[in-house]
Amino acid sequence: MAGLIKREDIDEVRTRTDLKEIVDAYVTLKSAGIGSYKGLCPFHDERSPSFHVRPQMGYFHCFGCQESGDVISFIQKMDHISFSEAVEKLAGRLGYELHYEDGGTGPRREEIGRRQRLLDAHKIAGEFYRAQLLTPPAATGRQFLNERGFDREAAERFGVGFAPQGWDALLKHLTGKGFSTEELKLTGMFSEGQRGIYDRFRGRLMWPIRDIAGDTVGFGARKLFEDDQGPKYLNTPETTLYKKSQVLYGIDLAKRNIASKRQLVVVEGYTDVMACHLAGVDTAVATCGTAFGADHIKVARRLLSDDGTGGEVVFTFDGDAAGQKAALKAFDEDQRFVAQTFVAVEPSGADPCELRQRKGDEAVHGLIRSRRPLFEFAIRSTLARFDLSTVEGRVSGLRAAAPVVADIRDGSTRMGYSQELAGWLGMADPNEVLRAVKGAERRAHTQPGAKGPGHAGARSDVGHQRVNFAAGGQRGGQQQGTQQGANLAAETESARPVFVRPDPRDPQGRMEREALEVVLQHPGLLTAGNWQHFAATEFVVPAYKAIQMAITLAGESLVASSQWLEAVRAGVPEEMESLVAELALSPLPATREDTLTRYCRDILRRLFELQITRLKEERLGALQRMDPAVDPESYQLLQRELMELETARRQLRGDG
Repeated sequence: MAGLIKREDIDEVRTRTDLKEIVDAYVTLKSAGIGSYKGLCPFHDERSPSFHVRPQMGYFHCFGCQESGDVISFIQKMDHISFSEAVEKLAGRLGYELHYEDGGTGPRREEIGRRQRLLDAHKIAGEFYRAQLLTPPAATGRQFLNERGFDREAAERFGVGFAPQGWDALLKHLTGKGFSTEELKLTGMFSEGQRGIYDRFRGRLMWPIRDIAGDTVGFGARKLFEDDQGPKYLNTPETTLYKKSQVLYGIDLAKRNIASKRQLVVVEGYTDVMACHLAGVDTAVATCGTAFGADHIKVARRLLSDDGTGGEVVFTFDGDAAGQKAALKAFDEDQRFVAQTFVAVEPSGADPCELRQRKGDEAVHGLIRSRRPLFEFAIRSTLARFDLSTVEGRVSGLRAAAPVVADIRDGSTRMGYSQELAGWLGMADPNEVLRAVKGAERRAHTQPGAKGPGHAGARSDVGHQRVNFAAGGQRGGQQQGTQQGANLAAETESARPVFVRPDPRDPQGRMEREALEVVLQHPGLLTAGNWQHFAATEFVVPAYKAIQMAITLAGESLVASSQWLEAVRAGVPEEMESLVAELALSPLPATREDTLTRYCRDILRRLFELQITRLKEERLGALQRMDPAVDPESYQLLQRELMELETARRQLRGDG
């Protein structure tokens, strides 16, 4: 099991990685002054660019949505991966070997290199398959796509390709690119026989299966020819890259839309994903030859920001018995989500691809709009097995549906569906249904390994709100001290100062803001004496004062320039980190190095002169209130301080 990545390795990866080069893969950047670039923000929709990148500082900031951070947090946000995953991805890109705390292990340098070789092989294979789709032998494949409403542009958008019918077309192509037999065995793209390895996929349409970061990790292949004795769909087997329980087809295309729209649509096949996206339902993904399970939920919850503040998951299934069975299987996993879950079933049994072919894009949207809550679908599907026009059918239906309702972990939702069930059964007395549900709960409690509403780790009943637990169903935890902990947290929260984001137009704080911009962006301009002046300056705006203190601490610690901004951000409350990034990336009014240096020095001079003026006013006021005959020593001390302040002021102005 991997431990925590060592801090020095994290710093090394951050320092070695070119932020602009990373951001360029996602955003078109243009120069925005000396050492600064800007472009359209990838985190929110905007028409004019407000997303700024300063590579030398290693930070980005959006002045529109306030998103900010370093190269690691950028990769986290863009690829929706954890901090450790982002560091490991960047380390792999650099070929840098990470070390872990507490004896933990992570990918070694050779493993990083091997993984990259496998990814390279998949990338080249994908390009090979796409090129083959345009050849005469792939006519059947092109016809298959055309019949389902997918033109050449659609095929290119989703990277669809064709595997030639021979035994070694891909093998020859990859060995010609320098890949060894041992490497190719690890890709899952080849089978092995007595004479060696040969192409696993032959005479099939090929869909690249990509991970959330957009790297191809496997392929899905659809049979085209009658003499193919294999299954209709054939996927890459389990490899170090491809874990079918973790990958979702289309996640690379849908991830940003899922995150922004707080919606995930789960369909059943590759062509369904294509049809949905082409129709405008751009949050669609599909599992790859397996049911939607716990590992898929981890990915989905992270994208949805599944914290109880909204979001929905929509499962689409065929209207046949197999589709209903799949929907009920989804019900078993549903309650790992905080987001609301729904089922959308086309009455005619058409899948999204067929629906788009027959009735157009709007019909696909209509299917998603027709979604019903998954709880309702599960209960009604259970009741559909019985003849509810008879007493015996209603009794049997109640007995079958009561455990389904009992398995709803949120108390308020369970009560609501108990009442709905009474209505669907046509029972005048809902208490009869409530008793049946309670009985099902009690039976669930007495069964070994039961997962009923009362089992350890079930969601607590808090009105209509489901309580959020760790992704992937890691529920529950120790409850002792919960109230004391809540009280302590509340006290701590109330004791913390509340920082209000200053108005940049406020004339009182304008000088302080401009000075902080200069010091954050060009700390090297502060000489030893200037550091003392800066630390002694009395900032008036509370938020700016807090940043000034953090800058002073970072300056005293003599942190490396590559870690400068991170050190400052670490010294302010979390809610102010975005303000630090904003000041550090604000464009300064200079277009050349000489004018930039002059501007920065002028700002610092004015700041220090303003401080001297304040101190002089304080000393003059004290001098006027003092009787020199009563305390001549203090009177003379104040006079000397005034002279020293005036000397310092003249030195700043260069007057002597």
